[in-house]
Amino acid sequence: MTGSKPSPGDITESRCTRCKAPTNHTIVAMVEGHIVRVQCNTCNGVHNYHKILAPRKAAAPAAGKVATPRTPKVDPLAAERQEWASLRPTMRTERAIAYAMTTRFKVNDIVDHPSFGIGLVKRLVAPNKVEILFADGIKLLRCQ
Repeated sequence: MTGSKPSPGDITESRCTRCKAPTNHTIVAMVEGHIVRVQCNTCNGVHNYHKILAPRKAAAPAAGKVATPRTPKVDPLAAERQEWASLRPTMRTERAIAYAMTTRFKVNDIVDHPSFGIGLVKRLVAPNKVEILFADGIKLLRCQ
């Protein structure tokens, strides 16, 4: 097939849909000089022609740029725990407000929750919700 145009009955290489591999095929049908249908010489399956693509090469970095390895993403929960560990020694727990859904909170208020323990109000999310940083992470709680 080198040097001449393919014609029906010639052997060509194609990706077989049954064998899931590139194998030799016999050309069955052509349209306007392009191979359309082939028959696998291994499994005898007839299917559309699937041209074998060259393997992709890894993209080279642009000239003058050095490829740097990706840095792993910081776990948000670990970052919250680290923030808690740095803030905990400065908290005055004797000034903690007992948590209740009917209480109004302000940013930087210290809250004593019956389940989560001592926490620090980080921000007011909506008129009736607040984000509080506890030892095990930020919790969104309802308030007045």
